[in-house]
Amino acid sequence: MSDPQENYEVNISHQYVCVNTSSKESLLLRISQLDALELDSALEQLVWTQFSLCFQNCRPGLLTPLEPELRLLLHLLLWRFTLYSNSATVGQSLLSLRYHSKFSLSPRYRPLSPRQKLGLAVLTAGPRWLQERSHSLLPCLGLSSQGSALTLVSGIIKFTNLINFLGFLRSGRHPILAERITGAQAVFSKPNVARDVTYQYMNRELLWHGFAEFLIFLLPLVNTKKLKATVLSVLGGKPAGGEGAREGQELWKECGLCGEWPTMPHTVGCQHVFCYYCVKSHSIADPYLTCPKCGAEAGNPRLVKMEVNVSLGQRG
Repeated sequence: MSDPQENYEVNISHQYVCVNTSSKESLLLRISQLDALELDSALEQLVWTQFSLCFQNCRPGLLTPLEPELRLLLHLLLWRFTLYSNSATVGQSLLSLRYHSKFSLSPRYRPLSPRQKLGLAVLTAGPRWLQERSHSLLPCLGLSSQGSALTLVSGIIKFTNLINFLGFLRSGRHPILAERITGAQAVFSKPNVARDVTYQYMNRELLWHGFAEFLIFLLPLVNTKKLKATVLSVLGGKPAGGEGAREGQELWKECGLCGEWPTMPHTVGCQHVFCYYCVKSHSIADPYLTCPKCGAEAGNPRLVKMEVNVSLGQRG
């Protein structure tokens, strides 16, 4: 006969293992599941970009008529060698995740069945292909007058996806509707995986992202042309005497914007000369245009009047 104390300890340890496993599944971070979806989308886009580069020297628009079918084929190829092989997408494999079948009554891990994997592929890539091909499929089916019905169906699907995502934010399971329909749930592939992130690393990342966002907000407000012209004028100094006169004559031979010989030369209030079309187009695009050479604020373009002296030699 077995010892009651030993049986009690075995039952307690078994319950602890079950609770520990369920807690691991419940502790699956929402951001990890969303990151896995983003990684899958980025991989699919990367494969499509590399595939498009193979035809960059061909006639423009060669792949456009068949783009929905080609994207569907690439998606199925990725599905065949990732999800169909090991019940995990590339994004999930990078984050130590995999799919678990919710239809299984066993507390242990059970991979997805082939029918569930095929359902995920169809429900993920099928609606996108139908949406891209809807305008060409409806006339073939004689449903060209059902545009309002198509819009209604599309709206219902989007609303259902929104409800599913709100449910995901609440429960932390099934970020996309296809997973909920097929009974696929993301779990840790390695229950003992450690996700140790120090506070020093988190603080550094937060500070860097905050500083980067501040620079993104600040840089468009800085007039780099005027700042560059000011720095050059301070470092270069002002030419004196004859050098200034000779430099002034040289400035009239070059447009301050395009660098070519000025066509219909105009000035904006400084000593530099610009082509009429150059200064007009830049002033329309930028109301606060400044001279790229000296940083002076540009006024209304004025035509430059140039005197040309022609001397004729006397014949002997």
